[in-house]
Amino acid sequence: MHHKDLEAWKLSMSLVVKIYNLTTSLPDFERYGLASQICRAAVSIPSNIAEGCGRNSDKDTVRFLDIALGSSAELETQLLLLEALGYADTKELQQELDKIIVLIYGLKRYLKQKTT
Repeated sequence: MHHKDLEAWKLSMSLVVKIYNLTTSLPDFERYGLASQICRAAVSIPSNIAEGCGRNSDKDTVRFLDIALGSSAELETQLLLLEALGYADTKELQQELDKIIVLIYGLKRYLKQKTT
């Protein structure tokens, strides 16, 4: 399977662009703090999907999908923090992230069934 064909990868790439655009509106003093962390977490999601698909086994792919899910949880926390700090309304981004998480879990289930 090629990562560019996966809906989870496509949506997470789109989300990264939106996250980067959002972080440009954050206060300057957040540039190396929260903004940097949010961008790293967002980039980690499609990156780990891609890396997992580039591995030689479904077991390795599942492991990288787990890492992508961890980054998703991290990003979700940071989006909630942006809301709590009054920096941005992130509800739409959170909904997009929820869709990505569901797709990653579905892909994991598919790969695990394939190996049993």
